[in-house]
Amino acid sequence: MSAKPFSFKLLKTDGMARCGEIKTPHGIVNTPAFMPVGTQATVKAMYPGQVRETGADVVLGNTYHLMLRPTAERVARLGGLHTFMNWPHTILTDSGGFQVMSLAQLRKLDEDGVRFQSHIDGAKYHLTPERSVEIQGLLGSDIQMQLDECIKLPSPREEVERAMELSLRWAERSRTQFETMGGPAKGQGLYGIVQGGDVPDLRVRSAEELSKMPFEGYSVGGLAVGEPQDVMLRMLDITTPVMPVDKPRYLMGVGTPDDLLESVKRGIDQFDCVMPTRAGRHGLAYTRFGKVNLKNARHMDDPRPLDDETDCPASSVYSRAYLHHLVRAGEGLAAMLLTWNNLSYYQTLMKGMREAIEAGTFEDFYQKTKADWARGDIAAL
Repeated sequence: MSAKPFSFKLLKTDGMARCGEIKTPHGIVNTPAFMPVGTQATVKAMYPGQVRETGADVVLGNTYHLMLRPTAERVARLGGLHTFMNWPHTILTDSGGFQVMSLAQLRKLDEDGVRFQSHIDGAKYHLTPERSVEIQGLLGSDIQMQLDECIKLPSPREEVERAMELSLRWAERSRTQFETMGGPAKGQGLYGIVQGGDVPDLRVRSAEELSKMPFEGYSVGGLAVGEPQDVMLRMLDITTPVMPVDKPRYLMGVGTPDDLLESVKRGIDQFDCVMPTRAGRHGLAYTRFGKVNLKNARHMDDPRPLDDETDCPASSVYSRAYLHHLVRAGEGLAAMLLTWNNLSYYQTLMKGMREAIEAGTFEDFYQKTKADWARGDIAAL
């Protein structure tokens, strides 16, 4: 028996901002959605149940890391990624392409795919569009990504165009493999990825060509590679209007709370980023009043919690003095509590945006959120 088909329902718009529902075999994803990154089948320093309690409907797993260790075939034998990591909700997997470009050794890319050596043990691998989709199928993820080539910015136009055209050809091959493996019948979705660097006409061409292919969703890739925020936003301004209205839009690898707010304003529905978890492991907390660096000595005698108006215990129960002590002492609990706080804040921000879009008050929410960040944590004393 086939699963219910993957679907996206657009519920409300407010300007370019949108809220909706993605339905997968493992539940509903309320959009705009932030997806915590579970690179190695775990969101670092968090229990799966905790991640869910923050409000997350979906987490991300990484194809590159999981294909190397413990291998997709082993995960499949053990019941698939949902069972393996004890996450019965929606999972999105990336294609592995970005990590191949950024982590692997001795890469060699050609029309067929990319050959590389593992950063772990030097073992040789060959990742093609077909193999990437096969791995994601073995993992059993609900939302899968085409293999693409992500290049660094800035790059010459000729190089950006070459990579964009190659990614389009790989998109077709990825789609064929996805259908061969029965992804649509399993209720899974495959997203195409818009490339084109920081060149407006290439972004538009990529989005237009991908829109002709029958993907369940469409992503904007290649914009979390070190370029200034204004470049990213300019690319979104010209890209999202060309993307299908009736399919989810996913901005890959982004970003800061401000990136999320600005991108939702421009019509993006899904995000992922390591920032809230990585920041938590390095003593940095995200709050309604901006970032709080718990390494700073000013927190040494501060009895206040990070935010006493939140339901998250990590934010409302533990004092800044205690968090500062944990960070300075190098205690593992520091990473656990600050990651918990950060993911809770990100999900609270997303929920606030969804509610504002539904109420038709997104611009008010946008202005108030910006004003609170500008006010800063010092002013909150």
